[in-house]
Amino acid sequence: MPIIKSAIKRMKQTAKRTERNVGIKRDIKSAVKAFLAKPTSEGLSKAQSEIDTAVKKKLIKKNTASRRKSQLSKTAKAAGVKLAATKKAAAKPAAVKKAPAEKAPATKKAPAKTTAAKKPAAKKPAAKKTAK
Repeated sequence: MPIIKSAIKRMKQTAKRTERNVGIKRDIKSAVKAFLAKPTSEGLSKAQSEIDTAVKKKLIKKNTASRRKSQLSKTAKAAGVKLAATKKAAAKPAAVKKAPAEKAPATKKAPAKTTAAKKPAAKKPAAKKTAK
């Protein structure tokens, strides 16, 4: 057992993280096993979602997730399962353009500035490299 305060805190944090990570990995395994037992589009979606969650939490690497999802898709294709189209949120009604609000005429206008607008600096041509 650690004696130093910071080491005690670290031990507690590690225990929490380990518990959380084990739970996420368990969710991945159960979702994949459920899909492999009975391939359905919902099962495929659930398994891929669990894998994506693990990547987001930096529990597994992106390429590992990609490889696993690819294998799941390959299995689904062999079983004749297609990924169901995702349901988007209810279509938002077309934005109604509002008429611009009428502005009350200003009684006093500030004088316009007469400074010339600066042009952006022209790019210099790249120096040619000579081969020796």
